[in-house]
Amino acid sequence: MMKDKLARFMTGRYGVDALSKFMLYIAIGCMVIGMIFRNSIFDGFAIILLLIGYFRMFSKNIQSRYNENIKYWNIRNRFLNIFKMRKTHHIYKCPSCKQKIRIPKGKGKIEITCPKCRTQFIKRS
Repeated sequence: MMKDKLARFMTGRYGVDALSKFMLYIAIGCMVIGMIFRNSIFDGFAIILLLIGYFRMFSKNIQSRYNENIKYWNIRNRFLNIFKMRKTHHIYKCPSCKQKIRIPKGKGKIEITCPKCRTQFIKRS
């Protein structure tokens, strides 16, 4: 009975996605931190996140919520790829132009040529 009412209410609405779940988990974390440190800033932030999360779940503007979720996945994947890459590569800065250069680990001492300014320098990989 109640399940049917909820299903009818959610018809045509966006529902739960990865961004909504992330926001709710962060809100719960903020509530816990707010209780531990007795800080109302964390509680206020948690309430704002909860309201935005529920707004997204109950929204009928499906295309906008879908686009937001895609942006979240792109940022999340970029962030995770940086951590995966750090296991297999070093990132050095060119001493002259400060360009970031990615070098594979485990190659010993190598001479690196900056692709931007063609400065050569030696680093350990």
